[in-house]
Amino acid sequence: MADRLHGRRAPATESTVRDWDDADPSGRTFTRVLFLDCDMTEMANVGGVFEECTFRGVRFNASTHTDAAFVNCTFVRCSFFDTTLTRCKLMGSFFDDCTYNLLKAEGGDWSFTGLPGADLRGVELTGTKLREADLTGLRAAKATLRNVDLSGAMLQRADLTGADLRGSDLSSLDPLTVQLRGAIIDLPQAMAVAQSLGLDVRP
Repeated sequence: MADRLHGRRAPATESTVRDWDDADPSGRTFTRVLFLDCDMTEMANVGGVFEECTFRGVRFNASTHTDAAFVNCTFVRCSFFDTTLTRCKLMGSFFDDCTYNLLKAEGGDWSFTGLPGADLRGVELTGTKLREADLTGLRAAKATLRNVDLSGAMLQRADLTGADLRGSDLSSLDPLTVQLRGAIIDLPQAMAVAQSLGLDVRP
């Protein structure tokens, strides 16, 4: 894979798994494993840890992940249909050509992730940290991004049309480079956006 976010390359893998066969990752740790075309549909993962792993063509459909970690992992052409992530750590992971229909995430730390051009239309992220994430060209129309920490995130050319952004940190957002028509924001956010446009906000 070509150079990724911040110049890092995908870590070299040391073993390959092609047949998941309903294995349970809960409480286990996987390091530098290539998961190739595995079917992890309806998997229930509690506390499983994946470090510097690569997932290619993996189906996570209808799976649940609670207090799990995918740290510095790479996801290529993976499906996250109806996937639920609760308090999961995805720091430093990179996503390439994946699908996220009906994905839901509550809490968790996704800082430094790479999601350039990701189609997150209609997904629900609540209370998730996305600090300094690469969200360039993000397509998140009508998504729910409530109380999300977007500080330092790259949001150039992001489409947030009709998205619910209430409570999220929009300090890195440049309204001149982002589509915001119909987005739902709260009063403090409205003032921050107005100030970023150079307006003189007064009581």
